[in-house]
Amino acid sequence: MEANDLEQDHTAGQPVSPLHASLRGLSMSGVAVNQLILVMALTLGVFLRLWQINLLGYNSDEAVYAGQAAAIAEAPIYKDIFPVFRAHPLLFQFMLSLVYRFGVNDLAGRIFSVALGLVTISVAYGIGTSLYGQRAGALAALFLALMPYHVVVTRQVLLDGPMVLFATISLYLLVRFARSERPVWLYLAGLGMGLTFLTKETGIILLGSIYAFFALSPEVRVRIRDLIAGTICMGVVMSVFSIALSFSGRSNTGQQYLVWQLFRRPNHEWTFYPSTVPVAIGLLVVLAALLGFWWLRHEKSWREKLLAAWIVVPVVFFQLWPTKGFQYLLPVAPAVAVLAGRTLARWPVGSDLFVLKWNLKASWVKWLAVGATTVSLFLSSWGQVGSSASSDTFTAGRGGVPGGREAGVWIQANLPEGAVFMTVGPSMANILQFYGHRKAYGLSVSSNPLHRNPSYEPINNPDLQIRNGNLQYAVWDSFSAARSDFFSSSLMRFVQKNHGIVIHTETVKVTMPGGAIVEKPVIIIYQVRP
Repeated sequence: MEANDLEQDHTAGQPVSPLHASLRGLSMSGVAVNQLILVMALTLGVFLRLWQINLLGYNSDEAVYAGQAAAIAEAPIYKDIFPVFRAHPLLFQFMLSLVYRFGVNDLAGRIFSVALGLVTISVAYGIGTSLYGQRAGALAALFLALMPYHVVVTRQVLLDGPMVLFATISLYLLVRFARSERPVWLYLAGLGMGLTFLTKETGIILLGSIYAFFALSPEVRVRIRDLIAGTICMGVVMSVFSIALSFSGRSNTGQQYLVWQLFRRPNHEWTFYPSTVPVAIGLLVVLAALLGFWWLRHEKSWREKLLAAWIVVPVVFFQLWPTKGFQYLLPVAPAVAVLAGRTLARWPVGSDLFVLKWNLKASWVKWLAVGATTVSLFLSSWGQVGSSASSDTFTAGRGGVPGGREAGVWIQANLPEGAVFMTVGPSMANILQFYGHRKAYGLSVSSNPLHRNPSYEPINNPDLQIRNGNLQYAVWDSFSAARSDFFSSSLMRFVQKNHGIVIHTETVKVTMPGGAIVEKPVIIIYQVRP
C-alpha cells in the first residue's frame, strides 16, 4: 500500500460533509503547510548547527579525525604527527581530505560535518514521506533538525554524524524495496550499509535490524538469492578498507583495536543510555513515537516493524556492550523522528476537548502538540549551542575544549620545532598536536596493550625520558584532571621533581557561588628539566 493510500484510508467509509468536501478542494493548502514545515526545519537546522560553531577549538576525537584527513591530504606537519590508519575506517576522513586540499582549518571541517547532517534531515523527510505521507515526512525532518542529539553531534568533526547519514540512506533504500519488492533497491541498500561501515564500523550493528525486519515481516517478499546478493554488495564495499590496510602493511590494525575493545573496562553505569539518550532525542518526541504504536495500532504493517527493528537492535546491543558513548545510539534518531512525525501527522480523529471554559478542537490539540514538541526541542538544542565558552567543565562528545586551541596556537608560535610534550591523558595530547604541530604523549596511556587504545603510545619511564631530554614540556589541564586525579597528581609530581616552571596558562571566566567572576586556569604548560 502506498503512502498516499494510507492518507486516504482513515477517512474511507465516513460521511463527507459539505465543509469537508470544500476543504478537500483546498488540498494545496496542505501541501503549502508541509513545504512551510520543511523550510522551517532546514532553516532552524542550519541556524542551530552554525551558531557559534567555532567558538571553541576541537576536542580530542575531532582533532584525531581532522588530523587524519589532513594527513591524507598530505598537508605538511600533520602527515608526520597523525597516522592515517588508526582505529576506524576512513571514508569520512577521505571526504574531508578533499576539503583540506584547499587548506587545513577547524571551521572548514565542522561546516563539512554540518552539511552532511543537513542531508540526513532531507533523507529523513524522504523516509517519512514514503512511509506515511508528506506531513509525516515534514514533521520528521523538523524533529530531527531541532533534536539536541543530532544537532550536537553534527556540529562536530566526528564519525557518527556521517555514519548516520549513510545508515539513514540505507533505511530509505530498504523502504523503497519493501514498497516495490524490486531487488535493485535491496542491492543498493547493501551498498549503503557498506558505506555505513566504511564511515564507522559500529554501523554494522544495523545489519541485525535489517535481518530482524525481514524475519518479522512475511508480507514483504524477499528471495534468499536477493538477500545474499545484497549482502555481497555490502561486503564488496566493506572490503575496500581491508584492501587499503593490506596494501599499507597495516593489516593488524583492526585486530589490535578489536582486542582492545573486547577487554575494555565499562566506562559508564548501565543507566547511562536510559538517562541521557531520551533527553537528548527529546522526551516529547519519544513519547509521541511510543503513543503512535497504541493510537494507530489498527495500522499494523511492515512499516512499523522496520522502524522498530531499526531502533531496538542497536539499543539492546549497546546497552549490553560494556563501552558506552554518548553518540553511539545516534542511528536510531531518524527512525524515532519518523515515528513521532507519523503520530502527530495521523493524529486519531476524536472528540473535542473541554478545558475549563475552552472548547479545544481535535485539530487544535494536534497542532498544540506539534508546537510544544517543536519549542521544547529548540529550547533544549539552544541550551546546548547558545552557551558561552566560559566554563571549566567538559563532557566528551558534547563539544570543544575551552583553551585547547589557544594553547596549541601559542605552542606553535612560541616553542621550538621538535619539542615533545607530556600531558595527563591522550585527549589533550591530540588537541595540542593538531593545533601546536608538536608531538605529545599521554601519561595515562597504559603500557599493557590490552588496556590501551592501540593508536596511542605509552611513555616508558617518564623520569628517564626527561633526563635524556626526550620530554621537555608537561601540560596539566583541568578536564583530564577531573577524570583522573591519580594521573593529574602523577604529572605534577614529575613537574615538581624536574624543576618545572610555568611558561603559559590558559584561563576561562567562571562564576563563583557568590556571584563573583574569576579567571580559572584550565591549561598550564610547564617547562621541565632534570
